[in-house]
Amino acid sequence: MANADSNTHARPEITPQQPAFADSLATLLKKPQGAALDLFQTLDICQQYADGLIGNDNHIECMALCGRLLAGLEILKSVLKAPLPDHLIEQLTLNDPAVDEYRSPLSIESETLREYCVALTITLLNHQDQPEQREHMIGILYEMIFVLSEDLKAPRFVRGSGGLKMIGGEALPGIH
Repeated sequence: MANADSNTHARPEITPQQPAFADSLATLLKKPQGAALDLFQTLDICQQYADGLIGNDNHIECMALCGRLLAGLEILKSVLKAPLPDHLIEQLTLNDPAVDEYRSPLSIESETLREYCVALTITLLNHQDQPEQREHMIGILYEMIFVLSEDLKAPRFVRGSGGLKMIGGEALPGIH
């Protein structure tokens, strides 16, 4: 038996394990979240967490990713309520008069789709499912987050002679 000051292992068959998280996953889990992020940054981080869940069989890593994803989705809730900053308005604005082909609005509100993503994430965190069901739920969550992101990043405004207006809508006073 080895004493406390010995460098001999009492059980040589037990070796130090590899870190539970790969470098890229550890980096992803350390990404800052919070009110300082804009809509696009928050969506990008949520997409990265969902992407990390795909094909990940490590329970600890999946729980960490789900926890971070849930936090990101909660941040998204407040970001969706906040006014768009000027730089995002500019990115979401078209100068092309043929705007009909650019936007295919979802039949569901962004906030409702976000709530669905939250519900799936909480279900995954509860870990009360079968492995094959879990794989399908992760796939659905992944697809829903990407659909939500594509919808929210789609052009919403068009700049014309009368100023900025919503695509297929009225002019927006107060928005340049």
